[in-house]
Amino acid sequence: MTAPAAELRETVPGDLPFLFRFQLDPEANRMAAFTVADPSDRAAFDSRWERILGDLGIVSRTVLADGEIVGSAMVPPSTDGPGEREVTYWIAREHWGRGIAGRAPAALPADHPHRPLYARAARDNHGSLRVLDRCGFVRCGEDAGYAAARGEVVEEYVLVLR
Repeated sequence: MTAPAAELRETVPGDLPFLFRFQLDPEANRMAAFTVADPSDRAAFDSRWERILGDLGIVSRTVLADGEIVGSAMVPPSTDGPGEREVTYWIAREHWGRGIAGRAPAALPADHPHRPLYARAARDNHGSLRVLDRCGFVRCGEDAGYAAARGEVVEEYVLVLR
């Protein structure tokens, strides 16, 4: 099977219904672990994305595979410290295992040349850890925090791209 062509483009308001639908998937939320408290809260989703799209300091991209919206990737400011930036991404579960995640986040650092870039993944999210490793991120620490999607404290790796 040939991997689909993956690309990133700037996120626009018309992408939001797709991104909202993707975040409703309970299995994807469990795997991501560190998600919003209530993925079904459309008003909170809309408010969050209004802030994201209005902030020129946030690099926000929609992930396309063969022209179809399949996820998102962004570099918002980190809450860990001034100037630190953290890559986040979400690929709809029906597109997992197709090689899309490995190509889309890899393209994101080109849109955001600031270094270092950080990423985080739950320790048991082996798929995300493989993706980040292939993108050049290396483990630089560990952390733990309350993960809303799991309702418990979850251990995670912190990774860096220099």
